Amino acid sequence: MSAARDQVITGLRERISSIQGEGVKKAGCLPFGVDEIDEILPGGGLAYGALHEFAGGGSGTVDGAAAALFAAGIAARTKGPIVWCLTRPDLFFPALAQAGLHPRRVIFVESDKEEDVAASMEEALSFGGLGAVVGEMVRLPMVVSRRLQLVAERTGTMALVVRRWRRQTEASDFGQPTAATTRWRVGVLPSESLPVPGIGRPRWYLELLRSRAGECREFCVGACDEQGRIDLFSGFGHRQDQEGRSVDTG
Repeated sequence: MSAARDQVITGLRERISSIQGEGVKKAGCLPFGVDEIDEILPGGGLAYGALHEFAGGGSGTVDGAAAALFAAGIAARTKGPIVWCLTRPDLFFPALAQAGLHPRRVIFVESDKEEDVAASMEEALSFGGLGAVVGEMVRLPMVVSRRLQLVAERTGTMALVVRRWRRQTEASDFGQPTAATTRWRVGVLPSESLPVPGIGRPRWYLELLRSRAGECREFCVGACDEQGRIDLFSGFGHRQDQEGRSVDTG
């Protein structure tokens, strides 16, 4: 009986993976252009017609800003206008431009409540023809994420949710399940060293925490450049996590 049950479960998993793979193939993917990352993502990149979730590696504003810039770099490499929904008009336009996303491509939609951000995202995704729809939220309930995922699938538009915390207690909500196809966490590392005085290219500790029908992995990357692209860097053997513990990244 146990063997028969296992066989049925295996068959169901294969069917689900096949259906998900067809969806990725139909909508297409946006590759990062980094083989080590693209090869573990189904379809070879971030799926269009899907919801992707991003958060900072800690509860501070620095990591939260890195997560927003990571999402901006992804949006920058799509084709078409970008709709960015938010409750706090605190984005720094020059920083977005440095990540490849020029403000002239972006339609900003400001709302008073996060519920309105979700509704604005859903409406923009339903419109179709956009490069990506970005929304900033503290919480992302399963019901909301499922609605965003379904409407993204219907139009083929990429949905990007950036989780930005206002206080320490809110960061724990990131552990709750959502319907996002991928879930990423971005932490800030020391900038690239230069042979002369100055500040080098920012570096991030990038964690792929969830990938539907794919693998999870960690990467040390150079932050998005003016084309919105990241790249791997080597020679940085360890970092410190949010509590100051040494973490091997080699």
